Amino acid sequence: MIEVLKGVTVIEQGTFITGPAAGMMLADLGADVIKVEQPETGDPFRAFRGGLYSPHFQTYNRNKRSVTLNPKQPDDLELFDDLIRGADVYIQNFRPGAAERLGAGEARLREINPRLIYCAISGFGATGPAARRPAYDTVAQAASGFLGLLINPGNPRVVGPAIADALTGYYAAYGILGALYERERTGIGRKVEVSMLEAMSHFNLDAFTHYFAEGEVMGPYSRPSVSQSYVVACADGKWIALHMSSPEKFWQGLADAIGLPDMLRDARYATREARIQNQENIMTLLAERFKAYPRDEWCRRLEAEDVPHAPMYDPSEALEDPQARHLQIAVKGSHPVLGEFTTVRNPVSFDGQRPLNVSAPPLLGEHNEVIRQELAARGSHVR
Repeated sequence: MIEVLKGVTVIEQGTFITGPAAGMMLADLGADVIKVEQPETGDPFRAFRGGLYSPHFQTYNRNKRSVTLNPKQPDDLELFDDLIRGADVYIQNFRPGAAERLGAGEARLREINPRLIYCAISGFGATGPAARRPAYDTVAQAASGFLGLLINPGNPRVVGPAIADALTGYYAAYGILGALYERERTGIGRKVEVSMLEAMSHFNLDAFTHYFAEGEVMGPYSRPSVSQSYVVACADGKWIALHMSSPEKFWQGLADAIGLPDMLRDARYATREARIQNQENIMTLLAERFKAYPRDEWCRRLEAEDVPHAPMYDPSEALEDPQARHLQIAVKGSHPVLGEFTTVRNPVSFDGQRPLNVSAPPLLGEHNEVIRQELAARGSHVR
């Protein structure tokens, strides 16, 4: 871990993905992120087949410490307040109004610590007609216009990972970093707010820009058609992806690789506009040609011709690729109870140094005693 945020203390009272993802982004940069959880159950994302250490929880909670508190109990609320006194950042992703009921609203916490950066993450924002509606990943994707870009009209079903949840957390971390930088100049903490609807609308900026500028409503095939993107099955049943874009050299390289060097003389494929209009024909042509060899052979041929391509890996394959291994994307850490832990490292390097060290996600309340000891040494009101 490259600790560019060393010395920054974050109190995260997050559950599921958005709040924990924001906390993880800061923890990956070296912040001391203390995750405040309910006794016995903790973050609901912990639950898995009767346990409290699910893959869902592990995904967004590395490099953190866990303390269990019930703020409805006076002693625990006092300890929570002590944590806030020494914090730089507080993160929550409750529905609007819930933080106030738990004694964790901005006004109260700012009285305790005026320099605090208070981050509130919501589904639809703190105010407005939809503010109190429940919001989950698919709901935010749909409301922002993004989900319609992923759904295959011929087989309409939700696909892919929790993009809206994760991205909202990342946007929250982005806002927090800006507020931390400003506080260095002003000494004043900010309230940082982001909703899933706002985050996904911004992430969907390309579709909105096409509509604003040209009146064009993009669909699931709009960008792949213009970018000339393809996925093709090979002889061994494995798949390969092509992103041909506009340079003629890439298309000539593809034509040579598939054994059709005169392909671009055909009027249907001679220009970028013609290729966009005839994408269905190209898909049929490629499907037939790629049946000839297994994926490894196609990768060799395409690389020799400098064609933009990649094997369409699954998670068991992707990080075994020589380039992924060279970049050390998969990293290991150890947990004192659970043993070895493997994850994907933070992608950002500083001064050529990759962040290879990682702490495993904490057990529920794993750091209760050490955090109490730290607060006692600081002179806080710990019982």
